[in-house]
Amino acid sequence: MSKHSTIYSDLKSDFNPLSWISKYRRNSVYYLTIMVLFYHLIGFVIMVVGSIIVNIVVNDYSEPTIPLTVVSVIFAGPFEETLFFGIPFYLTGNNLLTLAGGVIWASLHILNTPSVQVSTLAYLTWLFVTPSIFASVRTWISGKGWFAIISHSIWNVIFFAAGCTNGEFPCRIINEKDYLIDIAYISTSAVFMLFTYLLYLRHRNKMISKPMT
Repeated sequence: MSKHSTIYSDLKSDFNPLSWISKYRRNSVYYLTIMVLFYHLIGFVIMVVGSIIVNIVVNDYSEPTIPLTVVSVIFAGPFEETLFFGIPFYLTGNNLLTLAGGVIWASLHILNTPSVQVSTLAYLTWLFVTPSIFASVRTWISGKGWFAIISHSIWNVIFFAAGCTNGEFPCRIINEKDYLIDIAYISTSAVFMLFTYLLYLRHRNKMISKPMT
């Protein structure tokens, strides 16, 4: 069997929804990139279908936006990935509890709005990110949390660049009105990453010392 046919077989297995809370069959950067794009594609399809439904149910609906900066979108990667995925996984070692953290993460995206009203919630953002729960969970339990952090930040930067160049929101590097928000974002992300790394070391030591059966 050729190398490509083997990769195809592994991808086919990992695309199967029955495997969506289990480790990836491979964890190379190339393979993980394909899987991340796969889940984002599903999110895009769900978002498009959902937009039709939302526009029918909610009159004159327009997806809300909140103020963003380059700093906030970059550090959202380490902040969110460690808090909602890395820390739950390394604290418990439980895939389902890690999934629960992801559900909370995705649900909070519906509140990406200046005002919390039924007609102004960020439904499309929530629909788009929901499949990404599985991408993050599977990446962390596959031992590649760093990739989840980096890919999350890169994806955020791509969307930020697209949004600000289209005039959806200002292209700002930092929050000029309250730069302390960005400082808090950076410092909190650093603390969470350090805590996650310490939990990872503990998890690794447990696995090494675990007796063979």
